[in-house]
Amino acid sequence: MTGIVKHTIDAKGRIHIPSRLRDELGDNFHITISAEKARDPDAPEAKGMVKCLSAFSNESWTVFREKFNAMPRDDKNRMRPLFAHASPGVLDGQGRILLTPVLREWADLKRDVMVVGAGDCVQFWDSETWAGIDTIESTPENIADIYREMNF
Repeated sequence: MTGIVKHTIDAKGRIHIPSRLRDELGDNFHITISAEKARDPDAPEAKGMVKCLSAFSNESWTVFREKFNAMPRDDKNRMRPLFAHASPGVLDGQGRILLTPVLREWADLKRDVMVVGAGDCVQFWDSETWAGIDTIESTPENIADIYREMNF
């Protein structure tokens, strides 16, 4: 899943999902809490970990759940928040989904949200948080490192 689009959460907590991402997510998907390690720990926007939400297609969620089911009990307990905070992604007729108050609060989503394709999922970021992360991650040095790590 690819691309970046800025959208606004409406008064009811709904956000529009771009059609190309809707096609990749499918009719049934799951949204849960997520955290990303900032690549530059010295950046003021990124004090180690930053919060966002991630939406996974039903297929990806099934793989995720199967891996979870195969884990020892202690690991399952540690991962419980990913399931406890998860919500089904239900598209309305206008291509919007409801982000529950719990999810919005956890990820500090207020009004302006960046909808980001992140490979195997779609992420929802507070626009200011995303601006800081994108500035860090989109430097020529970081892009060169990525290509080098992937042997391109």
